[in-house]
Amino acid sequence: MREALIALGVPDSCIVLDYAGFRTLDSVVRCNEVFGEDSITIISQEFHNQRALFIANKNNIQAIGFNAKDVNQNYSFKTRLREYFARVKCVLDIYVLYTSPKFLGKKIKIG
Repeated sequence: MREALIALGVPDSCIVLDYAGFRTLDSVVRCNEVFGEDSITIISQEFHNQRALFIANKNNIQAIGFNAKDVNQNYSFKTRLREYFARVKCVLDIYVLYTSPKFLGKKIKIG
C-alpha cells in the first residue's frame, strides 16, 4: 500500500507504517493506543470495513469507512466464509476474551 500511495503522489514523509498491525483488532486499537488517533478513516472492502468499524466503535474511536472495490468473484465464497469466522472471533475477542493487541509498544507521534 505504501508503494501505491507514493505512486499516487503522497510524500513518503506523510506515511506511517504499522509494523505490529497483525490483524484488524490490533490495527484499530493501535491507531489510538500507539499512534494517538481518536478519529480515523478505514479504507478496505465493505465486508472488512463493517468489522473494523465495529471494533473502533467498541473502543471509543470515531471512525468512518471508505469502501474500496470488492474482491474478485473467484474469491467471493472463500472471502465470505473467512469473514464469517472472523466476525465470530471478533465478537468473542471483544465481549468474552477482552483481547488486546499482540504488541502495543512505544507511543509514536504522527504529524
